[in-house]
Amino acid sequence: MGIPLRRKTNETMRLLITTFAGIIFGFFLGVSFPTISLTKMNFPSSLFPSIDITYIEDKYSGLSTEALLDAFNTFKANKVMSVPSSKDNETKIWIPTNPRGAERLPPDIIESESDLYPRRLWGQPSEDLTIKPKYLVTFTVGISQKYNIDAAVKKFSENFTIMLFHYDGQASAWDEFEWSKRAIHVSVRKQTKWWYAKRFLHPDIVAPYDYIFMWDEDLGVEHFDAEEYIKLVRKHGLEISQPGLEPNSGLTWAMTRKRDDTEVHKVTEERPGWCTDPHLPPCAAFVEIMATVFSRNAWRCAWHMIQNDLVHGWGLDFALRRCVEPPHEKIGVVDAQWIVHQGVPSLGNQGHAEGGRAPWEGVRERCRKEWAMFQDRMADAETAYFKAMGMNTSNLIAHKWIES
Repeated sequence: MGIPLRRKTNETMRLLITTFAGIIFGFFLGVSFPTISLTKMNFPSSLFPSIDITYIEDKYSGLSTEALLDAFNTFKANKVMSVPSSKDNETKIWIPTNPRGAERLPPDIIESESDLYPRRLWGQPSEDLTIKPKYLVTFTVGISQKYNIDAAVKKFSENFTIMLFHYDGQASAWDEFEWSKRAIHVSVRKQTKWWYAKRFLHPDIVAPYDYIFMWDEDLGVEHFDAEEYIKLVRKHGLEISQPGLEPNSGLTWAMTRKRDDTEVHKVTEERPGWCTDPHLPPCAAFVEIMATVFSRNAWRCAWHMIQNDLVHGWGLDFALRRCVEPPHEKIGVVDAQWIVHQGVPSLGNQGHAEGGRAPWEGVRERCRKEWAMFQDRMADAETAYFKAMGMNTSNLIAHKWIES
């Protein structure tokens, strides 16, 4: 009887020792791992989608396990794509070659360019556009020129997006024209086309367009066809161009005068002493700013040259040559498609009458001042660049023009 009792006592002791050892082991294990966070757990990608576990943990920390699992299933169903946190930030996105400000985004989600295509409020986005216009034409307009603009717009096919900048604030007054319902209207009172262009025609916005027409409102287009114009521009490799001007419409420059013996011309002869170099403005590499047409690449350069405070654009025509190479071959006048400059001072009349002067006089005075200011800024910028490059600037010739 003594032997079985001794065996039972040994088994009891062994059980007590095993239990005590388990308690000790559990205690030290708990000390070593005080908390277990979902963010420290590595789940196989085949089991869980790529979700922000930290977000779920923080948002649902006060909920039951069942509620947490429900939340997780919701995220899984909606395929929320974000990056799990990591103590070493090993999985955090940072791509310095992304556009500025978008370094934290995965490249495939970035749309760095946009467009001016109106879209529907319903249906499939992929079915919104029945046609994507390849060209853009803008007119800076007042209501007094609406019939002239109506005639001009009809010279542009459905391959063109029509955009009107309203300097008189009367955008709704154009609703009588059917094309106006498809056009894009931007209205800010008493502003010029270059003010509008700097703020609403950023190169990344107009990137879908092969050519951008920047036109005034007082142009006669009886002898002009936009599609034929584009064909000639492509044929002759023009990056910056304008239609030829009818000779009797008050020309300032010989370069922009229409010729009858050629499709396109790129050089001209001016009055004695006006051209220091036959390849420089105003004898070559030159068009005016009343009816300028830019290629996509040329506009990207020209846009950066437009000054925020110099709203009339005077002086740009002499500087556009910096945007193409070689300029005397890439800038020209299209003679076979020509227009008439009517010289209507409608925007000039939006000026302010003071000191007994008409409104247009103050506008013209500012134009002249801006021209001089622009030339000074360009000369200073070039000098600063060449000095920074360690080059001698004493022989740098500033090509300046001030209208007499």
